[in-house]
Amino acid sequence: MIEAVSLLVAVPAAVVGAAGFGMASAAQQRATHEVPVSSTLSPRLVLDLIHHPWWLLGLVMTVLALAMQLVALAFGPLTVVQPLLVTGVVFAGVFSALLHHRRPDRWVLVGGLLTAAGLAAFLLQARPVAGPGSEHLDVTDSPAFLITIVVLVLGCLVFAGMSSHPTRILALALATGILFGITAALMKAVTTAVRGGVGELFTTPALYAACVVGPMGFLLSQNTFQQGRLVSPSVAVITTADPIVGVFAGIAWLGEDLDTSAPLIAGQALAGLVVLLGIAFVTLRSTILLRRGEAPEDAAIWERPDPAPESSASSSCPG
Repeated sequence: MIEAVSLLVAVPAAVVGAAGFGMASAAQQRATHEVPVSSTLSPRLVLDLIHHPWWLLGLVMTVLALAMQLVALAFGPLTVVQPLLVTGVVFAGVFSALLHHRRPDRWVLVGGLLTAAGLAAFLLQARPVAGPGSEHLDVTDSPAFLITIVVLVLGCLVFAGMSSHPTRILALALATGILFGITAALMKAVTTAVRGGVGELFTTPALYAACVVGPMGFLLSQNTFQQGRLVSPSVAVITTADPIVGVFAGIAWLGEDLDTSAPLIAGQALAGLVVLLGIAFVTLRSTILLRRGEAPEDAAIWERPDPAPESSASSSCPG
């Protein structure tokens, strides 16, 4: 009964947090395309953005979304909270349309429904629960997972720095999503420490790790939004990698568990494919609208303009 009540708090808080992240992504995407391009992980980008009203709106929404995510993590296991954040890509598409006074495309909403259906099916079959070791985070419990995460992030950054291929933007997005997922695991440990009092909070290594990993992920997300010509695939990669890494971090470091019986594993995999299909639907539909010229006002959100028409595009966008 207590677990059911906790989920009644955690699930709505996670969805509201996803909506906040979606709104923040839409606003930040617009802002990053209206300032000079900066190199990856350069603090200069934040200095250029700090006076931009759209970016400030995105920052406020990010803080509110993080607060809701903390509430969700305080009441529910990481393996429940993180998958719900996948809906952020749907919210981002809807808010992008609303910011430009346009009606959301109905096919984008269909993609959102597919995503929600896949998430519901996954959670019903996985039955994620907090394990006996979920009170404390210990990265030494699974060094292989830690090494894999470090190698993936470094590999993505090296590839993005050395390559000029458009896939380098997706590499940046993948690194961003990984850092966000690790930050969520650290935040889960912080919410547990808070219950022990302020003294225990400031002696928790996860707090200081989150203060390093979180800002790195945030700065990298701004670079991803700015450097990508097509930004919607980046949002899809980030919002998919984040919960996947978060779920595995919950299992590896926090002792959380999923139902791993053979029939349910197959069902979970199928549900995951439905989620990916929904995200791909949103991404492809956004790209098609741009190519048809049916969403010219959304170009600043979904597509990074070529250098030649950039000045005309920015002059036609309000604010």
